[in-house]
Amino acid sequence: MAGRIDPFTLEVIKAGLVAAGDEMFLTLARTSQSPIIYEVLDYASGLTDEEGRLITQGNGVTGFLGTVASATREAIARHRGTFRPGDVIAGNDPYVGGGTHLSDVSLVMPYFYKGELIGFGANKAHWTEIGGANPGSFATDTPDIFSEGVQLPFVKIVEEGRENEALLATLAANVRTPEATLGDFRAQWAALRVGERRIQALCERYGVEAVRAAMRDVIERGEARARQALARLPQGVFEAEDVIDDDGVTDAPIPIRVRVTIRDGRFIADFTGSSPAVRGSINTTWAGLEAGVRTAYKAVLPPDLPANEGEPKDERETGRKRDFSAHKLKRNAGSMRNERDHAERARVNPMKNCASAR
Repeated sequence: MAGRIDPFTLEVIKAGLVAAGDEMFLTLARTSQSPIIYEVLDYASGLTDEEGRLITQGNGVTGFLGTVASATREAIARHRGTFRPGDVIAGNDPYVGGGTHLSDVSLVMPYFYKGELIGFGANKAHWTEIGGANPGSFATDTPDIFSEGVQLPFVKIVEEGRENEALLATLAANVRTPEATLGDFRAQWAALRVGERRIQALCERYGVEAVRAAMRDVIERGEARARQALARLPQGVFEAEDVIDDDGVTDAPIPIRVRVTIRDGRFIADFTGSSPAVRGSINTTWAGLEAGVRTAYKAVLPPDLPANEGEPKDERETGRKRDFSAHKLKRNAGSMRNERDHAERARVNPMKNCASAR
């Protein structure tokens, strides 16, 4: 599992990785300019390995569980081979990369040690203002994604340590509170730089291979513990149904149905029969659905289980299968979908307090 690294050193490095993630989390809260970040804690931060697998994540809100790893993998997919030390990628696309709605902006930073890619730091925070038709970039009558604000399609907002001045000027011109918006961006960037220094210090002291071995061990042990805990849960099929009162546009109730199967080391959440997308802007994205299920999943497992890639990913069953692991999501066509269809409806403002039902 960990090569020739002795178990004591391995545990010290793993503790260092967790401590780095905690320091990143606190740095963002201390340096941000928006109360929704430093008071409400509407943000998350974490570390991944070079493949984008989550090592550790600090969460203020449960609606971001696992989303920073998805953002990292999207950044890797778009910029593989072009990462340079000091780069930072920004994305808030609700349809890919763990996106929830446009106000939730992810930053991803590659971490290098002596020119070698070691892993990534990532965070996601709710910017109070991202433009759009309404102050605060959030309203129940938003008809489409274009009315909700500026879209950042995982582009380099910092290149080799230098801010992309053209992109920041464009952002400033399209938001109502440019000082706070850019201040929150720089707070996220500062937190990522803290993580970079801590990871480089671990590599300097223990060596790159030891740090990588510790990352692998975190994931392997996390999965083993999660499967053991899952096996202790009551086995069977459990169903629930509820309604959201309305979508803010019509008075029609919106049914949400879920069938949870716990069996043979699997936790399957099947949302077949739930409402299709509605006209109002309360539709969730895939990332919102996944984070909601992760929240419910963690709530029934021991609270000391860490949030990392050992916490199972998902196998999506929407006509094709992906990512075999211990928990799986199903949905029917048109229900809680994630297809990009700007003109039809706004579906990018998930109601986070209902996320676990969706």
